[in-house]
Amino acid sequence: MAGHHGPGFNPHLPGFRHQFLAKALGATMWFFIFYRARQDGAKLLGLSHPWEAHGHGHHDEHGHEHH
Repeated sequence: MAGHHGPGFNPHLPGFRHQFLAKALGATMWFFIFYRARQDGAKLLGLSHPWEAHGHGHHDEHGHEHH
């Protein structure tokens, strides 16, 4: 029964365009995931708080020194 080829589900292999599109979309997904992990990985894992890692210097821009 294992060698029987008859009516039933016999899927064909995907064409070159579909294989290329699948690889391109998969690579784009992984590049985006690694980019976001680099940007927000510490916050996601709980190693830093979102309000600690701004790096924009908001406290100095609002003029808190002359109070």
